[in-house]
Parts: sequence; C-alpha cells; structure tokens
Amino acid sequence: MFRFFKIPALLSGEKAVGELPSEKELYGTFLKLAWPSVIEAVLIGLVGLVDSLMVATLGDKAIAAVGITQQPKLIMMCFVFAVNVGITAVVARRKGEEKREEANHAMRNGVMIAACIILVTSTIGFLCAEPFLRFAGANDDYIADSVAYFRIIAFSIIFQCLNGSINAAQKGSGNTRISMTSNLIGNLVNILFNYLLINGIWIFPRLEIRGAAIATAMGSIVAFCVSSARLLNPKNYISIFCKAPWRPSAKVMGPIIKVGSNALIEQLCARFGFFVFNRIVADLSTVAYATHIACANFLSLSYFIGDGFQVASTALAGQSLGARRPDKAVIYCNIGQRVVFFAVLIFSTLIITFRREIMMLYSKTPEVIESGSYLMLFLAVITYIQTAQVIFTGCLRGAGDTRFVAVTAMVSIGFVRPFFGWLLTTAFGLGLYGAWTAVFLDQLCRLTMNYSRIRTKKWLRIKL
Repeated sequence: MFRFFKIPALLSGEKAVGELPSEKELYGTFLKLAWPSVIEAVLIGLVGLVDSLMVATLGDKAIAAVGITQQPKLIMMCFVFAVNVGITAVVARRKGEEKREEANHAMRNGVMIAACIILVTSTIGFLCAEPFLRFAGANDDYIADSVAYFRIIAFSIIFQCLNGSINAAQKGSGNTRISMTSNLIGNLVNILFNYLLINGIWIFPRLEIRGAAIATAMGSIVAFCVSSARLLNPKNYISIFCKAPWRPSAKVMGPIIKVGSNALIEQLCARFGFFVFNRIVADLSTVAYATHIACANFLSLSYFIGDGFQVASTALAGQSLGARRPDKAVIYCNIGQRVVFFAVLIFSTLIITFRREIMMLYSKTPEVIESGSYLMLFLAVITYIQTAQVIFTGCLRGAGDTRFVAVTAMVSIGFVRPFFGWLLTTAFGLGLYGAWTAVFLDQLCRLTMNYSRIRTKKWLRIKL
C-alpha cells in the first residue's frame, strides 16, 4: 500500500529528467502551498453555507430567491474567471522560468483586462436584473426579492472579480497566503453584517434578503482592499514596486488570452449547462428547488475542498513545466490526488452521518428534510468523483491545456448534465433524484475525460 505514495508510483511511468527531492520534501512542498488555499476555499464554502442558513431563517421562498441568482451571477463573472485562469498559468510559468518582471507585467495587464470586462458585465446585470432572473426560472412569489438581491450583488462582483485577479497572480507565484488572508477577512465581514442586517440586530435595520446582499458587497470590498494593499509590499514576488511596465503589451497579453480564451469557452459551456439544469430544477416547485439549493451548497463545499488542493496542483505544475521538469509536474498532480482523497473521506463520512440534522438546519418543512437527507447520499458519492476531476483539471490548466478542459466542459456540463437532467427529471418523472443522477453522470464524464488526457502526457509539452 505504501508504494502507492512513493516516487515510482507518483511518476506514473514518466521518466525523471533530473534529481528528485525525497517524498517527504515533495509532499511538504505541496502541502505548504496547498494549506492556505484549502483553508481559504473551505472558509469560502462555509461562509456560503452560513449565508444560506441565515437566509433560511426567512423561509423556503427566501432560499429560492437567493439560490436563483447564483447562475446569473456566475455568468456575469465567467469572463473574468477565464482571464484569471490565464493570469495564474502565465505567472506560474514565468516564475518557473525565473522571469519576475514578466510575471508582474502579466499580472498588471491581466488585471486591466479583468477591470474592463467586469465593469461592462456588472452594468448589464444591474440594468437587466428582472428579465435575466425570470429567464433563469424565478417564480412570481419571490421575483421581487431576487431582483433586489441581484442588483446589489451586481455591484459587489466588481470588487470580487478584481480581488480574484490579483490573487490569481499571487497563487501563480506560489504565494497562497495572501489570497487566504484577504478572503478570510472579507468573509468575516460578510458573516458579521449578515448577522446584523438580515434580522436587524442592535442599531441596524432589518433588511432581510437585501441585508444579505449588502453584507456580501461589504465583504467583497474589504477583501479587495486587503489584496490590493499586499501589492505594496516590495518583498512579495508580485508587487507594484517590481520594475515591470504597466503599459498593455501584445506579447504579454497573448499567452493570457491564449489560455483565457479556451478557459472562456469552458466557462461559457459550464454556465450554459448549469443555467439550463438550474432552470429544469427550479421548474419543479419552490420546495423542491429549496431542497436542491440546500444540498447543492454542500456539494459546493466539497468542490471548494478540491479547489483548494487544485490551486497547489495548478501552480506547481506550471512552475515545474516552466523549469522544464515535466517529471515533477506529474508527481505534483498525483500527490494532489492522494491528499485530496483523505480530505474527502472525512467530509463524506460527516455528510452520511449527519445528513438529516444538516437538512433540519435549512428547513422545518418535512418534505425538504426527508428528500434532502436522501440526496445527501448521492452527494457523498459524488464528492469523490468531483474532487478527483478537479485536481486533474487544475494540472491541465497549469500546463495551459485549457482547450481540452473546454472540450470536457462542452461535453459533460454543456450536454450531459442538462440533457440527462431533463430526461430523468421531466421525461422519466424522477424529480430531484433524476436531477442528482444527472449531476453524478456529469462529474463521472469529466473525471473520465480529464484522466484520459493526463494519461496521454500531451499536456506536458504545451508551450506558453
């Protein structure tokens, strides 16, 4: 069994091209980079859960009102997400090549691109909030609350996205603690003002759903200020004091756009698939949709666990390839898989053991509690598949192989999830159980495709 964790197994048939550190050092390097991102990601997930639980005190309609805004929000942000993938990949590659000025130039150009994009999309989202949400499937009984919430969120994502772009560069350079710190502080602000504004505590007015949105906006602004302040430290690898130009450069933007354009295709396919699937579930009933949102929050938490480890895999794979060490890129990819398995083992065990109690935190409606507790069993299985494919996705992104990741998203999220969601939920009449079977098939498809790509080793030969 222990051979599974040794260097020969971690190489997966790839030939070593130089001297390799010991297993202890390799695992240590990975965990040193991963732990801040894992803590950050889990805290983000927990804040999302706490946010939902606080909103849940207002009733099932409130859960649905906030839940229906998530996919439109992510559609607005997907363009910047794509840019951030490019920023991380390019900065990681330049770090491996020991080109600090070029890494900082890439960060500056990437942030400028992100700023231009998010100003446009957030304005459109604010102005078109009601038709956007009705198209997403919002019902008349909660559309007014959804619109009020979404318009505040449309403002907050400007700061959320710019914070993400700065942190994408920091992660690519291997500095994951800055991102953890900024988001931790921002999330604490979010939770505090959720408590004060949703129910009107102390001198603060009772704003209910609007209070939750304002709290989110305040957290995003604070997180952006913290990450921006860390650029003022000349000792950081990514810093405004680095002698790198600010001017836009086709040479610098080219690799970011090359990686980001494929990542954008991935994001658009993902957003289309999730949007259609979300609409299918929302059309079932308000109670069914509230149940789905409650369970989906915990699936998101498992994703965040995998995403935290993915950050380390992405950065280390990119840096290894920049240093012309494909053997180490393969090793760090496999280390990510070993480590995340044990993290998910703990998470899924807790989900299975306390699934009914978890649902009772969200709702007092017997139907929500009963169906949700069964869906949690689906979730416990899906978490293993989801986190494994997330690690593979991170390695491919770190290598710049975003074209294949886009193809995977097109097939699995763009087709498999919505098609089987409709087929099993509507045509076969399986309701939420059919919808979550479609989620399982989507995740399994992504894992199969990404694993096959990793096995070919083609991602190790991509130039940026």
